[in-house]
Amino acid sequence: MTRRLAVLFLLTPPAHAAEPIAGKWFLKSQQVNGRETALRPLTLSINQKADLLEFEYSVLSNQKQEVSLRFAARLDGSPAEITNSEGRKIGTARVTRSGASEYLLMLEGPNRPTSSGKMTVSGGRTLVSESDATSRGGDKVHTVQTFERQ
Repeated sequence: MTRRLAVLFLLTPPAHAAEPIAGKWFLKSQQVNGRETALRPLTLSINQKADLLEFEYSVLSNQKQEVSLRFAARLDGSPAEITNSEGRKIGTARVTRSGASEYLLMLEGPNRPTSSGKMTVSGGRTLVSESDATSRGGDKVHTVQTFERQ
């Protein structure tokens, strides 16, 4: 009997703990370089499938949700392909966990500024995304977005 249990244990894939960042998030406020900016209705859906997090950013346009970009990344910093609404590759994302409820994120691609930042979940209901990028002209942009869980 114990031999069967040992074999069953060895054949069972490891369980992955639920990530606090997984869920559906709605943008509530946004600051760019310290100034509050106008909001477009933005939804961030993060689904967990085993050790993979699927990110999907979508905006409300003409009364219809349209995906602006998506990627599926492991939390080990390995590169993940970013695609746009037409499914075309537009860059690469890397995600790592830096704390119990904190994640580091880097997005890069041709003809786009590289953006790096962190996402922090607070109280299970709020997600703050803080990022820095440098535009082609050399201007530095610091963005803080606050999302609430649906």
